[in-house]
Amino acid sequence: MLRAPVRDLRGKQVFLTGAASGIGRATALAAARDGAVLFLTDVDEAGLLIAVEEVRAAGGEVAYAAPVDVADHDAVRAMAAEITAQHGAMDVVMNIAGIASWGTITAMPHRTWQRVVDVNLMGPIAVLEYLVPPMIEGGRGGHVVNVSSAAGIIGMPWHAAYSASKFGLRGVSEVLRFDLARHRIGVSLVCPGGVDTGLTETVSIAGVDKTSRQFAKLQQRFRKRAVSPEQAAAAILRGIRRNRYWVYTSADIRIAHLAQRWFPPGYWVAMTVMNRVANKALPQVGRAVRETE
Repeated sequence: MLRAPVRDLRGKQVFLTGAASGIGRATALAAARDGAVLFLTDVDEAGLLIAVEEVRAAGGEVAYAAPVDVADHDAVRAMAAEITAQHGAMDVVMNIAGIASWGTITAMPHRTWQRVVDVNLMGPIAVLEYLVPPMIEGGRGGHVVNVSSAAGIIGMPWHAAYSASKFGLRGVSEVLRFDLARHRIGVSLVCPGGVDTGLTETVSIAGVDKTSRQFAKLQQRFRKRAVSPEQAAAAILRGIRRNRYWVYTSADIRIAHLAQRWFPPGYWVAMTVMNRVANKALPQVGRAVRETE
């Protein structure tokens, strides 16, 4: 295994997306406490400004912060060009921003599939396209973090669109871990399970009534088992320091991944049961309205 190129963050230039809330905000604050110089972005401008204020109030350094939709390729390119021209190459690049939209194949509109892939996969790809080459040219090594999901490992119910994006990011990371090793750039693929972030409120589930008692009960159960954003951030930074490729934020996903690889029959049973439970707990209220209708 490649020796960890970034064993501590003191004085390191750290770029991350999704800084306004959830795992992104918690990771920004944790990195700032470790002495990183932060470069932050998020589509939520108001939330981003609050996060910047929190970092600076805690004594951290923010060298750059601007609202950007990572799905806007031209905006990402312009942001990366501005950052590189003014500050040089990054030492650490973290793709944390993402959206959650779930639903069965009968309920998910095409525009939702497109948006999920644009934000969760093409957004990180754009960031990598424009910020990793300067890291290579700089010649001082570094680290890349891509936040996938448990849905980038296992076949969770109703997650087809989300999994398409997260499995895709996993594929990109799997290639880059070897492609970038000769440049002393490590790669971490983060696969969170349940994390109690704003996504628990904003998640879109096609064809499901989110005001129903069943949904509220399932949401409450999720929160009881979820880790905090701060715990997820600690796992990410530990993964960077130790140059770990697989980074889990909770033991249940590590176990599920092991079962998938080493005990396929058990994995098949678990996914079958999970699917039945999901469909019983959240019965759908209708089909998607097709864009041709």
